Amino acid sequence: MSRIGKKPIAVPSGVEVKIDGSHITVKGPKGTLEKDIRPELTVAMENGQIVVTRPNDENEMKALHGLTRTLVHNMVVGVSEGFSKKLEVNGVGYRAAKQGNTLVLTLGYSHPVNVAEVPGIHIDVPQPNQIVISGPDKQQVGQFAAEVREKRPPEPYKGKGIKYDYETIIRKEGKTGKKK
Repeated sequence: MSRIGKKPIAVPSGVEVKIDGSHITVKGPKGTLEKDIRPELTVAMENGQIVVTRPNDENEMKALHGLTRTLVHNMVVGVSEGFSKKLEVNGVGYRAAKQGNTLVLTLGYSHPVNVAEVPGIHIDVPQPNQIVISGPDKQQVGQFAAEVREKRPPEPYKGKGIKYDYETIIRKEGKTGKKK
């Protein structure tokens, strides 16, 4: 029994949902998102809410039921509120800056690392050690944030690198940390 799949999705004002068979288009103030869902599942508008139903109680259909409802919910939230990920740049001399549509990272390499802004993604640098990545598509925001973090992942000895703001780096002792 999918508890998530049974919950209806409330559509806020200013968001327009168009359901065409297995193709869903959601328009809102932050943009437009489209998604093709599995044809076995049924998505319908009832009383200003989106309802996802499944044809039977097979395990695969139960899993797809909850997944589809969550994906459609993320589309509605994305076009109305948007999603964002915050990254922190830690290290002596490590910093981030935005030049036009390019994120310029100074990460201890012999050259600056340039990351181009992807369509649908907005990069903001409020401070030299903070990066805010935002957009309407949750998957695209998370993927882009992971790609930026990958340029210099945090290391466990000094904690230098790019990390998520909620992430905790487990620190290790160096070679001289433990003497017998």
